Amino acid sequence: MKRVITYGTFDLIHHGHINILRRAKEYGDYLIVGVSTDEFNAIKGKKAYYPFEERKMILEAIRYVDEVIPESHWGQKVEDIQNHHIDVFVMGSDWEGKFDELAEHCEVIYLPRTEGISSTKIKEDLKDRAQ
Repeated sequence: MKRVITYGTFDLIHHGHINILRRAKEYGDYLIVGVSTDEFNAIKGKKAYYPFEERKMILEAIRYVDEVIPESHWGQKVEDIQNHHIDVFVMGSDWEGKFDELAEHCEVIYLPRTEGISSTKIKEDLKDRAQ
């Protein structure tokens, strides 16, 4: 069984998220999604609209996702790759080159993002509409 992992905050789920999850799943048989905890987001200077448990529940309902795990610190990726016997690590192209060091543990693939959509864009659009 070929195992794939990806990570993200996955706040305000949109079709770009679905696209990357679908494409990540195409690289293997079992897709694990690491979701940033609220505490980890705070360290990164991010604030999600939905708390971790709700984001986890939403992801678990998506057919491409086989398992959701919490991501609580930067160094966790190597631990997860080893502990979950990961074959392929997938991230969006906005992270291109940032995780190349993981190639000593598994295959690293950066997928193109879906153009015209992001959680940040949704938040900005909503803010503009409210004004």
